Amino acid sequence: MRYTLFIFICFPVLLHAQYKYGLTPVTHQHYQQQVKSNPENELVNLAATIPGIVLDIRYATANNFTGEVIYNLPRAYARKPVAEALKKAQEEFSKHGVGIKVYDAYRPYSATVKFYEVYRDTTYVASPYKGSRHNRGCAIDMTLVDLKTGEELKMPTEYDSFKKEAWPTTSVKDPVIKKNRDLIIAVMHKHGFKVNASEWWHFDFNGWQKFEVMDIDFEELE
Repeated sequence: MRYTLFIFICFPVLLHAQYKYGLTPVTHQHYQQQVKSNPENELVNLAATIPGIVLDIRYATANNFTGEVIYNLPRAYARKPVAEALKKAQEEFSKHGVGIKVYDAYRPYSATVKFYEVYRDTTYVASPYKGSRHNRGCAIDMTLVDLKTGEELKMPTEYDSFKKEAWPTTSVKDPVIKKNRDLIIAVMHKHGFKVNASEWWHFDFNGWQKFEVMDIDFEELE
């Protein structure tokens, strides 16, 4: 009886220590159950399902604002309806001679906590008290590349810029950069995404509210 009581009392304490900001995200076992009950919950490998998509997963390298490797694998996942919408966007972009390059997609909640503890301005990083659209598998960080050259199109700033120039409402003098930004936003909006207010590269899927915050490592999805 004492042993059973000890487990009952200590488990919430351990859980609280692991998720100190008040959220208890979905872990792999629960996620698998959710996928069985509703296939739309599945996290889809974007590189395997969207022809021609390019990956530049910055958080699998030290080339990001933390200066550290956050992911062990350079992968991009998104919920099934998100992946389907992104595939349609890719098809439309191709008519303009460009394609999608993904910097980040689904992001484990533990990474969001790390980002917040490195840079606590929630204008540019998500609050761990709420979790992010990335944690729900419903956000894409991306740019466009020229299909002939593979070169990135000129945009207002680099990825993960914490400057006002990164805001999609900031005026742009260069007509080429403005045209590129207008194109990425217009096509993504048409296919069910909304650009983030402070990041031209960040697009949230309409309906993200239906999905829960997850903390599942890429290795568990392989």
